[in-house]
Amino acid sequence: MRLLSSVLTVIMIAALAVTLPGRPARAAADGTLTVPTATVVAGAELRFDFATPRPNAKNWVGLYADPGNGPVNEAYVGPSLAWTYTPGSSGSATLPTTGRAPGAYVLYSLYNDGYTWLAQPVRVQLTAAPTGTLTLGSATGAAGAPIQLSYTTSKPNAKNWVGLYRDPGDGPVNQAYVGPSLTWAYTPGTGGTATLPTSGLAAGDYIVFYLYNDGYTWLAQPVRVRLTSTAAPRFPTPAFTLRNAKAGTAYAATVGGLVQGGTTGLTFTKTSGPAWVTVSAAGAVTGTPAAAGTATVGVRATTTTGTADATVTIRVQSGALVPQFRALSWNLWHGGTAVSNGLEKELKFLLERDVDVVGIQENQTAAQSLATALGWSYFQNSDTAVLSRYPITATTPTVAGAAVAARIDLGTRSLRLWSAHLGYTPYGPYDACFGRMSVQQLLNRESSSGRTGQITDIVAAMSADLAASATTPVLLTGDFNAPSHLDWTAANARCGYGAVPWPTSTVPANAGLVDSYRQAHPNPATTPGATWSPVYKTFTGGYGYDAHAGEPEPQDRIDFVHYKGPLTVLSSEAVWEGTPSQTNPSANAWSSDHAAVLTLFQLN
Repeated sequence: MRLLSSVLTVIMIAALAVTLPGRPARAAADGTLTVPTATVVAGAELRFDFATPRPNAKNWVGLYADPGNGPVNEAYVGPSLAWTYTPGSSGSATLPTTGRAPGAYVLYSLYNDGYTWLAQPVRVQLTAAPTGTLTLGSATGAAGAPIQLSYTTSKPNAKNWVGLYRDPGDGPVNQAYVGPSLTWAYTPGTGGTATLPTSGLAAGDYIVFYLYNDGYTWLAQPVRVRLTSTAAPRFPTPAFTLRNAKAGTAYAATVGGLVQGGTTGLTFTKTSGPAWVTVSAAGAVTGTPAAAGTATVGVRATTTTGTADATVTIRVQSGALVPQFRALSWNLWHGGTAVSNGLEKELKFLLERDVDVVGIQENQTAAQSLATALGWSYFQNSDTAVLSRYPITATTPTVAGAAVAARIDLGTRSLRLWSAHLGYTPYGPYDACFGRMSVQQLLNRESSSGRTGQITDIVAAMSADLAASATTPVLLTGDFNAPSHLDWTAANARCGYGAVPWPTSTVPANAGLVDSYRQAHPNPATTPGATWSPVYKTFTGGYGYDAHAGEPEPQDRIDFVHYKGPLTVLSSEAVWEGTPSQTNPSANAWSSDHAAVLTLFQLN
């Protein structure tokens, strides 16, 4: 009878399934969830990036043992070990791993306080924590004053060292090199004390790493420190524009991360502007505009050391949210660390130039720092990144070891933006201008550099985007480390050469991508548009051409904004700030050694 009863129950449930109203189909896990590395030291923060076309204030990411009680079938099995909300369409967050044993774990990105997947789960491995200690004299200190620290280790080495990095920044968070330290000192022996100078560093958040034998293996858990300033607060620029608003639609932006100088006790107030705009104490700019137009808002930042004022503009649209946008391709020169106060200089440039979307190269972790300050969206790896004033809704992880991509919501349309950084050696203009190689030799060297294979693989990975570009326009930005066939032509001799079909430009062109700078400036003789280099005017040697050190640096256009789709180029320029110095770059107003390419597009 128990078997028969079970059969009847199954039949009844089946009948109910047929007669009850249909349940909506479960949405696909169409977002992305990525981690910088699949291996993390137990006790360290687990960092991750997320993107979803289904933003919700109660979306969340949870950490579970693997195998464990994660929602493997999109249903509750057991509680997470750690979790955090992930509101918005994209962003980054961290989860603590304090107290977790080494072993296998898995991250889930889940919808609206429930268990429906927003992205495919990601597995991570926690490794044993280091046994040494790192202790700072204080968790806060004045910018310019040395940081006092003590250390112990069971792995003494004359080349053990401590390094100071921005937080977030380019420290070895996964025990691997990301970018150079801001300052460092050797820490030999099994224990002792040391100091780290902070002269020239801006107020803000930093982190100290204790590392083994001139490498990046942790000897102790990193320790955070905050540098404070007695300087008056300041905005990077006194007037700037925030993201566009739409009439009749709730609006949100922020100025909360922009203030530089002394930030202790920082609060914001609105000093002028239309009634619909509210500025919170934390710097959130919100409200619902009733009609199209331009809103001008006065904002004051107040700290214990003074005040700073800014004039903020918001363009309120009645039609398309983003009828025009400015796209930038920007090599950041080791994340902006080659110049003093690089982050502030980068913020100033982006705000004053009213940039909307950026393809970044030599990123390290600058995109995260910029996005945090601006309240923008970003997606990054250690070398390339996409930074956007508007929400990122989907991402494409690293392609060909050289590119990332993101889908950006511009309101009535989306945009796919790719950022690429191709191999740098051997370098074609040196081979041509110094080496006097034949055209075929130049092309062979392009292939051996890896650039030809990289651009071929990237364009192949873009095939679906290019096929859909009639409705979703596509940008390919990047530092290609090679010139363009549109510049090296029979009519425009360079170093004695006529036409050279540089593959890094012919491959995108053959796929239907258009060089936006050359579209705006067809004549390479009158408008060369060189991006390498506003800093380096004299060749310093290397690349097998030391004999030419001291000669003029070959100037060429090696950075690009290519496009395909319903876009019109309104302008395009190679841009930088001030008069950069080659001998004292730290003082430069411009934070890169490349010019950036800035193109203004009309979205048709």
